[in-house]
Amino acid sequence: MNNRPAILVAIAGTATAIGKTWYASRIAVEVRRRGHTVSVRKPVQSFDADEGSAEPTDAEVLSVASGEHVDDVSPPHRAYPLAMAPPMAADVLGRPRIYVADLVDELRWPPNIDVGIVETVGGVRSPLAHDADSAGLIDRIRPNGTVLVADAGLGTINAVRLSAQAIATTPVLVALNHYDDSQLHRRNRDWLINDGYTTVTDVGATCDWLNQLR
Repeated sequence: MNNRPAILVAIAGTATAIGKTWYASRIAVEVRRRGHTVSVRKPVQSFDADEGSAEPTDAEVLSVASGEHVDDVSPPHRAYPLAMAPPMAADVLGRPRIYVADLVDELRWPPNIDVGIVETVGGVRSPLAHDADSAGLIDRIRPNGTVLVADAGLGTINAVRLSAQAIATTPVLVALNHYDDSQLHRRNRDWLINDGYTTVTDVGATCDWLNQLR
């Protein structure tokens, strides 16, 4: 990993489709709005490539947010057009095995970046390579902190507790996605805070937390 950014943050999730890409893209937009440079990386991605699917890939969403070329956000050879965990997709597609050391070696950053964002896949224990899950990638890149994106509704506390244990090697910020200030969401937020988790409910507060990592 060359040209390590001043602040390197990982984006993890308590589950698949929890909102990691949306949250990472909003962080990138907000960091740029505040006058800082940002670069986003998705080391590996898999996606539904059916003809009827018009959804952009994670890398495409992130590239729009950061202003980078999509191939810089995620290498084309690490894109697997099958809706499975990347190592499973690689096996089905007859592609080479994926090793976490290679994913880390392929991380390339522009010089003098204030905030670098690395988005993982699925939940923290979802297979990301044949020899590592998302937590394993986080352990390898040693970010300054990890944003753990979680739903705000039922099951949140259990999911956060289990996921946070897996990424405890770095400071963790719990970001409650889809937070609507209903009684359940407020109680979940307050319970997590009382549990000792730094917990936020919006992207602005997330970026404030990132600034404290310098």
